[in-house]
Amino acid sequence: MDMIINPTVVELSRMQFALTALYHFLFVPLTLGLSFILATMETVYVVTKRPIYKEMTQFWGKLFGINFALGVATGLTMEFEFGTNWSMYSHFVGDIFGTPLAIEGLMAFFMESTFVGVMFFGWDRLSPKAHLVVTYLVALGSNLSALWILIANGFMQDPRGGTFDPNTMRMQFTSFIGLIFNPDAQAKFVHTSIAGFVTGSMFVMAVSAYYLLNKKHRDLALRSFRIASIFGVISSVGVITLGDALGYIDAHAQPTKLAAMEAIWKTDTHPVSAAWNLIAIPDRQAQKNVFEIGIPYILTPLLTHTETTVIPGIIDLEQQAKPKIENGIKAMLALKAYNANHSDTSALATFKQYENDMGYGFLAKQFAPDQDLAKVNQANLPSVLDKTANATIPNVWVEFWAFRIMVAAGFAMLVLFAFAAYYSLKNQVERHPLLLKVALWSISLPWIACEFGWITAENGRQPWTVYGWLPTFVSASSHSVAYMVFSLIGFAILYSSFIIAELYLMFKYARLGPQEEHHGDAAPAAGGGLAGKPAFAKASLDRQ
Repeated sequence: MDMIINPTVVELSRMQFALTALYHFLFVPLTLGLSFILATMETVYVVTKRPIYKEMTQFWGKLFGINFALGVATGLTMEFEFGTNWSMYSHFVGDIFGTPLAIEGLMAFFMESTFVGVMFFGWDRLSPKAHLVVTYLVALGSNLSALWILIANGFMQDPRGGTFDPNTMRMQFTSFIGLIFNPDAQAKFVHTSIAGFVTGSMFVMAVSAYYLLNKKHRDLALRSFRIASIFGVISSVGVITLGDALGYIDAHAQPTKLAAMEAIWKTDTHPVSAAWNLIAIPDRQAQKNVFEIGIPYILTPLLTHTETTVIPGIIDLEQQAKPKIENGIKAMLALKAYNANHSDTSALATFKQYENDMGYGFLAKQFAPDQDLAKVNQANLPSVLDKTANATIPNVWVEFWAFRIMVAAGFAMLVLFAFAAYYSLKNQVERHPLLLKVALWSISLPWIACEFGWITAENGRQPWTVYGWLPTFVSASSHSVAYMVFSLIGFAILYSSFIIAELYLMFKYARLGPQEEHHGDAAPAAGGGLAGKPAFAKASLDRQ
């Protein structure tokens, strides 16, 4: 643990992992959401026996399959990256992190992959009800796979279920229940899964809007648009509600993330009137917002669900970190002494006394003279404390705006889904081409929200890989800069080719649409609606 990695290598490792994670997360939300939309459509088919719903399930299932395959391909490399680029992290928390990761592998490659194959090739080999069960198992498997990944990530955000062992210099697994039921992991899982439902809903609604605008595949498009818009309204409300719950958890587990997210520099001693910054330009150097527009009386109830809880600002959080840093330095020095002589019981007792602040001492190493904590003395201690305390705060500008972009996209989709569901239920959606155009051009909104949501979560955890225990600057592998540049370029090219393949195949099969013989494409009469259909067809669609 005395080794400090080249800062350039650390930054390149972070950049590579961020790149691969952001690329991978382009595929994940659509897989999570579209799987349950397919199950919903197939449920309607099994209940009503109407062939159109079977064709809908098969058509959207084809697009799901393309996305699923590429999602698996991009996810594989990420699991190897922990061992190749983050060896210190893997050593430090491998006993804990490896467990949910292994279970996720079983879920993804045994449960999901098996049932995906049966779902695609079992239409003529299984009864409708049996095939429906398989489709639900695919949806369940996809979301359970996400659960275990987010349990692993939850430990990084709020370490529970493990303790540090000074004899092995590793975090040891102590509670499987504590790991699984980590509040951060559970809230983030539901939030992420429902965000996937929003993504799937927007995708189906946008492609359906394209068909309606071009007067193609009308029956399938109308029904798909209706299911997606209703699914989207419910999911949008859910994702906003769970996002609020996740913010509440972060207020307790990661106050530095919350302060950066809201650009709160000074602690407001009058929480009732504290303003929520709608817009701000944070200045880290000056420790203030050079420009801000806030709404008073909203911040405290929004973040804490009370009117009296004081929310600490960044300046106070830095001051609160200094005693932890001092204690952490003592813990690290005692740990070093104990590792040099395991019979030194006084060193072990000192370490146990300050153990919970060990991570802050670890963080101070990069600011100690010659990166040696033993050289920290009364003369240079204030400087070390100031620099380390400053480092405990994540990038405020990135955190503030990433969060607001995510929230703005989420509320925009809620409004769009609400209008779409309203006019779809009234069978008037074709009379509003502007709504259809907005739906089509909004197809990227859920991905924008998901990507910036991931940035909010991961940037807000900095400077830690395991919050409060293991700093990022020491977690990376000791590769050369040349190696990291080469691998970063290689990953960028590889993943870009995956994105190009995804877009090509999705656009190709979305434009082709379902088989023409399976549904009517008669253009509606002027004025939209169902005026061009026979009366019995209009009545039938009204009932659907």
